[in-house]
Formats: sequence, structure tokens, C-alpha cells
Amino acid sequence: MGKKAEVGTPKYLANKMKAKGLQKLRWYCQMCQKQCRDENGFKCHTMSESHQRQLLLFADNSKRYIDDFSLDFAKGYMEILRRQFGTKRVNANKVYQEYIRDRDHIHMNGTRWVTLTGFVKWLGATGQCVVDETEKGWFITYIDRSPETVANEEKKKKKMKMDKNDEEKQMEFIEKQAKLVSEMAGPSEEPVYTELVRENEEEPLKLDIKIKTEKPMINSVKILQLSKRPSDSQQTTSSDSKKIKTEKSKKTALDEIREQEELKKEKMNRKDYWLTDGIVVKVMNKSLGEEYYKQKGVIREVIDKYVAIVKLLDSGKKLKIDQEHLETVIPAIGKLVKVVNGAYRGETATLLSIHEKNFCAEIEIASGLLKGRKVSGVEYEDICKLHEH
Repeated sequence: MGKKAEVGTPKYLANKMKAKGLQKLRWYCQMCQKQCRDENGFKCHTMSESHQRQLLLFADNSKRYIDDFSLDFAKGYMEILRRQFGTKRVNANKVYQEYIRDRDHIHMNGTRWVTLTGFVKWLGATGQCVVDETEKGWFITYIDRSPETVANEEKKKKKMKMDKNDEEKQMEFIEKQAKLVSEMAGPSEEPVYTELVRENEEEPLKLDIKIKTEKPMINSVKILQLSKRPSDSQQTTSSDSKKIKTEKSKKTALDEIREQEELKKEKMNRKDYWLTDGIVVKVMNKSLGEEYYKQKGVIREVIDKYVAIVKLLDSGKKLKIDQEHLETVIPAIGKLVKVVNGAYRGETATLLSIHEKNFCAEIEIASGLLKGRKVSGVEYEDICKLHEH
């Protein structure tokens, strides 16, 4: 066998120039990782001792070698697809051309797939890509299942759900207000429609249109005002009725402003987390054990908004639980509660009454700038019992 050319010699440079670029796939030996330039070179390689030894190793456990080569090929192909093209729809052959630019890549003749079409179909069957066939060939779209993208999608879904719930609640509130207004106004009289009947059908229709100047219009208005001046008694009654109407309109305007402010507060303070230090909660997770199920405890610490450390009131044990496995506790009437969600989030209030049919309660703010304000229609989930030391 001839010796290899030394580095830097003309023969070495000539061999490098010949070996540069892609060679034919049928003259490549994956077991020996050797690329031959022609058929004669590949025939000589197959007759060599080193190749015969590699064939013996392959014959002992051929399935393992083919599986390893297939796994490495799929990893390299998917890495280029993810890194260069992302989630864009791209031709599968274009990705393959980018993959085989690397001279030391795993060749397809060493894998379980005979053609690129078979490999693309396998990607679609395993759910790694979205595959579709067109006149221009097979196209693939990478499906990103990384933890970051999954977490971002979950956040988007939660946000959309919260926005939808806010809109639904606002629409329900508007419908209730409309029903109350219609009930207060009483039943409306429906108009009665009759047919148009002309007394004399033979007479033609005449339109009496009189165009008047601005001056006589002003004079006529003045005459009407002088001629139709009401008496003193009528003036007093009309003034009283006007005062009552203005008072009613002022009240309704104030109510509307207050409702708008409460809606703004509701949107700002309504969150998907409600855990707060110092409130009494109930454990509703059976997987922790029957001894902890429906046990009451006090939240001692809140971790990352959604997880809390709860100290049980009976046993004194501490548990680290997610808010999905906890429930708010409603105290007796007259006790203090904490508003944990909604427009008055963070306020301390006194429980005035409970409406079991509507699953809501009436509270009175006990401290702060809003002290003394009564709020009705507060849901059970938005208030929780305060722990008394």
C-alpha cells in the first residue's frame, strides 16, 4: 500500500482538492466513514482488511448500528430544520441539501430509510413535523415543543381565558342593569298600526309648504311665549317636577360613574392568582392523604404567586400546595374577611350577609379610604376569612 502524502506537498494539496466537495453516495462506506472518488477505489476499499473487520462487527449486531446511524441522521436533520428554518414551511429537499454540506455527516445509505420521501413520511407519522405533498415536492413544518414555547402558549391561553371571562361578566352585568331599568319603567305600550284610508279618493293630494323668513319666525315665537304664559301654580308644579327630574338624573349619573369606576377596578385587579398571607384556606387535594383532605390552615408564605406554604390549624404541620388545591373559607356574619380578588382586592372588610342562592355575599370595607362603603354581589371566591391571632 502506498504511503500517505506529507502535509504541504503538492500531492497532499492535489488529494485535498479532489476530496473537496460532495462525492457520490454509492462510493461511501458508513462503517469505515470513508469516501471513495470512483468505483475502482470503492472496490479496493471493500477488499481491504479494515473493511472486513468492520463488516464482522456489523454482522454481530446490525440492528444496533442501523438504529444509531438513523438516530444521528434524524438529530442532525432536525437540528438544521429547527435552527435555520424554525416553524416556517420549507421544502424537505432544501433542508437535506443544507444538511449534506457537512462532509462528515451521516449518509442516508447507512440508515433505515432508503429515500428522503420515506424519512419525511416517518417525521409526519411520529408527530415531529407537519408534512404535505405538493407538485414541487414534499414540504415540512417543524413543530416546536420546547418548554419555553409550551409555557408561552399556556400563558397566552390563560390571558385569553381571563379576558373572555371579564367580557362575559361585563355583559352579564349590563344585561342585569337593562332588566332593572325595564322593570322600573313598567310595561311599554305597543303602537297600534291601522290602514291608511282616504275619504275622497278622487281629490288629488296637495302639499302646503310655506317658506318663512327668520324675522317672522322669531316674532311668532315671542307671541306664542306671551300668549301661552302659565299661571303661578303651574309654574311651581313644573319647577318642582323639574327639580325631581334633575335630582334623579344626578343620581343616575353618579351611579353610572361609580359603576364605570368599579368596572375599571375589576379589570385592573382581577388576576388568575389570589393567595395572600394571613388568610384561612381549606385543602381540597385527596392525593395528599385523607388526614389532610378538607383540613383548614393559615397561609404563612406565598411563593411565585401560585404556591403557598400552609400551616394546618389542627396538627400544626406545614404543607407546600398550589392554589388549584386550595379553597377560600367563608366566616360567620360579622367577622372580618380579606378581599383576595376583584375590584377591591387587598381590602379588609366585614361580612354583612350571605346570599346562598346567588353564591355571593355583601361586605362593608373596614379600613382605608373606602371605609364604610358597602359592596354587594361579591362572589365567594373573591373573599376569604382572616386568621385571628
